[in-house]
Amino acid sequence: MKIQESAENYLETILVLKNRLGQVRSIDIVNELSFSKPSVSVAMKNLRTNGYIQMDKDGYITLLDKGFSIAQKIYERHTFLTKWLTNLGVDPEVAAKDACRIEHVISSESFEKLKEHMSQTDS
Repeated sequence: MKIQESAENYLETILVLKNRLGQVRSIDIVNELSFSKPSVSVAMKNLRTNGYIQMDKDGYITLLDKGFSIAQKIYERHTFLTKWLTNLGVDPEVAAKDACRIEHVISSESFEKLKEHMSQTDS
């Protein structure tokens, strides 16, 4: 199932924050992305409604299986593409921004071939 780029970004952010903070609430996402509280609230409602996350009574967010799967895929692409671009000589800040855009549009086939190629050149 294809989801919107913004939903992918939210799921990836939840994963990153979970790894960094241990627990994630909407306010953590607001602070991380510099989005408004109402925007994040609407996004979290949509992610809950579509079965990507759950939120407990204290407001802590947990990725459900399908949300975790998407978050992991996007995060893997982001970290790999950032490293690849940086290794090519791109400024790290520019590489991270470009990776964030590329990660959503690159096909699974192209990404896998890029990873294969890089693993062969690293050997």
